[in-house]
Amino acid sequence: MNNLNLKIIYRFLGITAILNGCFMFIAFPFSFFSEEKEAWGILNAGIITVFIGLLLFFFNKPTHKNIQKKEGYLIVTFGWLILSITGMLPYLLSGAIPTISDAFFETISGYSTTGSSILTNIEAMPKGILFWRSATHWIGGMGIIVLTIAILPLLGIGGMQLFMAEAPGPSADKLHPRITDTAKRLYLIYVVLTFAEFFLLKAAGMTWFDAINHAMATVSTGGFSTKTDSIAFYNGSPIIQYIIIFFMFIAGTNFVLTYFALKGKVKKVYESEEFRYYFFGILGISMIISVIIIFFKDETMVTTLAHPEVLGKTESAIRHSLFMVTSVVTTTGFVSADFTMWNFFATGIFFALFFTGGSAGSTSGGVKVVRHIVMLKNSFLEFKKALHPNAIIPVRYDGKSVNQTIVFNIISFFIIYMLIFIMASVTLTLLGLDFLSALGAAASSLGNIGPAIGSVSPVDNFAHLTAPAKWFCSFLMLIGRLELFTVLILFTPFFWRKN
Repeated sequence: MNNLNLKIIYRFLGITAILNGCFMFIAFPFSFFSEEKEAWGILNAGIITVFIGLLLFFFNKPTHKNIQKKEGYLIVTFGWLILSITGMLPYLLSGAIPTISDAFFETISGYSTTGSSILTNIEAMPKGILFWRSATHWIGGMGIIVLTIAILPLLGIGGMQLFMAEAPGPSADKLHPRITDTAKRLYLIYVVLTFAEFFLLKAAGMTWFDAINHAMATVSTGGFSTKTDSIAFYNGSPIIQYIIIFFMFIAGTNFVLTYFALKGKVKKVYESEEFRYYFFGILGISMIISVIIIFFKDETMVTTLAHPEVLGKTESAIRHSLFMVTSVVTTTGFVSADFTMWNFFATGIFFALFFTGGSAGSTSGGVKVVRHIVMLKNSFLEFKKALHPNAIIPVRYDGKSVNQTIVFNIISFFIIYMLIFIMASVTLTLLGLDFLSALGAAASSLGNIGPAIGSVSPVDNFAHLTAPAKWFCSFLMLIGRLELFTVLILFTPFFWRKN
């Protein structure tokens, strides 16, 4: 470890903790003005977090300010851990979630934008805690690491290595040659989308408190709701659900394309191969699910959130199928209906969607659409090469040849992803889950999805898991959010060797 610039790592973690504590101060007034006793727990959590951050920042002055790749991986991984450790303090100190395993699970589920929860009666929770819960989504959505990159020039620190380690997706497209300007533009889009959805939801009939919470959860593709029934609570307000569908779709789109669209360069959006697959994939699968709901529904399975009205009208069937497909593909995790109660074939389709993911460069988790495109194209080329073994046929994406190294990286990612999913499923059966629930919990946690199948279906939650199972799922959420390699590379011996 002598070759690591530890002081710059500690200093960066300090900045992360300070910013996290400031968000806790924003949550404090929601409880204070509602005269909730939990307010002081939230305030104390913020004070402690900022104090920890100040200690890390001021007592670690690095001799040089260059961040190499190793420091980048450590800062991102440990940054997420310090977020989760300090982020659970409002739950613990307020008494809203009294156990450490539950508080850590809920916290990392928020920062990883998974949306899995151990809360069984969300409406009974204090407003300050509900806001903080949604804020963890919003912080984690784009990544507080990217936010901090925007202020690093003030400290004389460059942040390109961090952006490459943190930016979601297999590549980090830059909007501007300077990485700090890229971070600022990304966050500007993020903030604009959040406020746009907030105003639309408020106009559609949500209370201002519910609107801001759902806006933060949607744009971050998180899925925490202020209602126990999630968005099914608003089944009587189709316009609210359509607004959320639209913003889930936008949040699952590459933010670079969103930037181009806002600049009026719509042609660049249509030219994106990934966007076309993403858009028409969601549309096509939603239509298939709609047909299943209307013509092949299993009446004996209809209970709770399946809602008879979902199955009775064409518009309702289309809306709920579109909502749930978009929610799962973008890994948002909002629920308008229980897809496991529609039809076994429909459940199978949704389980397959757990391994899809949104676009690279978005806030969604999962494998990502671009990786599937490259893997499929490479597989078809293998058939051609079998007939023409001497031919040199590169994989082409967006009309350009893809470097073979990138193809190998994507294939390696998918293999490791599936291996982890298989091992995680088996491990969860050892930790007390039945096989179906273990499959669902593993896929949901690793893909940062939220609702799954079995005992962790859209009408259930993760409260019944044993403490070891919750810790294990928390680990899966972390490595899934940081796209496997960022965390797993720390467990390799060659990472810690001197250069």
